[in-house]
Amino acid sequence: MTKWDLSGRVALITGASRGIGEACAEAMVESGAHVIAVARNQKNLMSLADRLGDSIEIWVEDINEGLFRDRIENLDRLDIMFNNAGINSPRPFIDIPEDSLDEMIQLNVKALFLAAQSAARVMLRAGNGGSIINMSSQMGHIGAPNRTAYCMTKHAVEGLTKAMGVELASHGIRVNSVAPTFIETPMTVPMFEDAEFKQWALDCIPMGRIGQLHEVVSAVMFLASSDSSLMTGSSLKIDGGWTAR
Repeated sequence: MTKWDLSGRVALITGASRGIGEACAEAMVESGAHVIAVARNQKNLMSLADRLGDSIEIWVEDINEGLFRDRIENLDRLDIMFNNAGINSPRPFIDIPEDSLDEMIQLNVKALFLAAQSAARVMLRAGNGGSIINMSSQMGHIGAPNRTAYCMTKHAVEGLTKAMGVELASHGIRVNSVAPTFIETPMTVPMFEDAEFKQWALDCIPMGRIGQLHEVVSAVMFLASSDSSLMTGSSLKIDGGWTAR
């Protein structure tokens, strides 16, 4: 993987205890950043800290809570915010219960919005600019069966990213999203044990394969770094051509 230079920067990553968030925390530490890793799973965060040492700071927090946002706003500086935490609960449109809908809207949209708002306040106060990266999905650009609520929330993330990018640009704060296809992670491996589901996914991806963690990490690292200094309000689609059809 390309070595990005994030020396001296402070980065905050939500959903950092596993999968994409964990891999990005490792990559940012290796690139010189001080990383604040946020999740509810204390055991996984402690394991991450044991591996990465003093360059990582762990916060055992529920990102839905105001205490988490207060903690962000008490930071002296924040250069990179990766809004990674999210949830999905695939099921037919007519069968989605209200509590499941509320949960996806709360975490995928409202908590992401408020966390980004707190991060932007710190960046504005420090006056050094910054990069906010919102976790989206290919489903933020298309529709798909059994994913209506998830698609709705990720379309909202894409709209928010565009609007934030425009509004914060004059302050040197860049806001972009990363929109992966299905990526092989510990969470998705059980899904691919369903041969019919895996074949459906592969049939939708012109490149004919499931994505790998490092391919998403590279996109996040690019957006976090100064190499993407003229990008804001954009979405990097890491989807093997799914949305190009």
